[in-house]
Amino acid sequence: MAPDLSPPIAAALRALVDETHAYASELALTYANHVPMVLVAQARMGGTPAQMKRFFGFYRDYKHLLSSGDCGLEIDAGTWTDHLGERDHEAAYLRFFQSELAARGMAGMLAEWLPQLAPGLGASAFHALMRTAYGVLNDDADEVARGLAYWCACWLPMPQPRGTAPLSSDPAAVLVHAGALPAMHGQPVHGLIWQNMRQSFALPGFEAAGDWLAIDDTALERCAASAIALFAATQDFCALHAVTGLHWIRVLAPYHDATPQMVGFFWAGVAGLMNEMGYPALPAPETPERWRALPAPEWPQIMAAACQSLDEHDLSLTFSALQEEAAYGDPLYRRAAARRLGMIPEMKA
Repeated sequence: MAPDLSPPIAAALRALVDETHAYASELALTYANHVPMVLVAQARMGGTPAQMKRFFGFYRDYKHLLSSGDCGLEIDAGTWTDHLGERDHEAAYLRFFQSELAARGMAGMLAEWLPQLAPGLGASAFHALMRTAYGVLNDDADEVARGLAYWCACWLPMPQPRGTAPLSSDPAAVLVHAGALPAMHGQPVHGLIWQNMRQSFALPGFEAAGDWLAIDDTALERCAASAIALFAATQDFCALHAVTGLHWIRVLAPYHDATPQMVGFFWAGVAGLMNEMGYPALPAPETPERWRALPAPEWPQIMAAACQSLDEHDLSLTFSALQEEAAYGDPLYRRAAARRLGMIPEMKA
């Protein structure tokens, strides 16, 4: 958890997040609306009210945020699976999860629903997972309910475990295996991460992807180490989401008992992005070790630079890297964030 915000920052953040509720969870063409989450990251990295308002105003106008809609449908515990993936029914899911929140409280709602929603965590390219996690980070139960509603409305089924033997305990080996599947090569690259995952999941050879990675209580940390090495080596957009997504999974981990399974679904999704990433190879172990010794700005400088940025992924990546370094103690996160912001040169193999 990040430290508590000062009252003026907390009040400014609350007002801006409330204002975001007028806008839909996705933009045109189903791009994710990052504003409710990135404002939290910006505030918790020292962003000022003026910087937060500037970011929101720019993002709203540049991205042409859509108004949030409503629908006449009602969803309850007996019908919640009937409309998964139906974006037009997000408002109905929101009403349902607001009722769940009233009945169970935030922690109870998460304990009940995260294990059930884990098989669809690719929703909106992991951004429903993001919204849920940022709601938890900011102790904002309403945002958590909105994240779960978003998750259901944009549901993306992940490859399910079939009980076959794992390929490896090494997440990098899973990516290599996925990249070697003949059916993946020559596939078109679509504009959205979730579209490319969905395409890969339907390919011959991907049927057992839910079993490829050996899953235990160390799986989250193993995947996090592979993700930051991949991002440091490539600065790839999908690798960025691998780093941030594992942060979001870790934030939610204390609230439910299905974290290992969630990691398995998530890493199968990352494997499904090998075509979009251009089949990168993770660096040899000695290479990131050398990168960890490179000179880099300290976190206060990096956070200040991120808070000046109008790029939502600069803010998202920097905050996740800050949090993940605090959790795992790996200084590669700081170098990777500084590189993303153009504060240090490319890290060469």
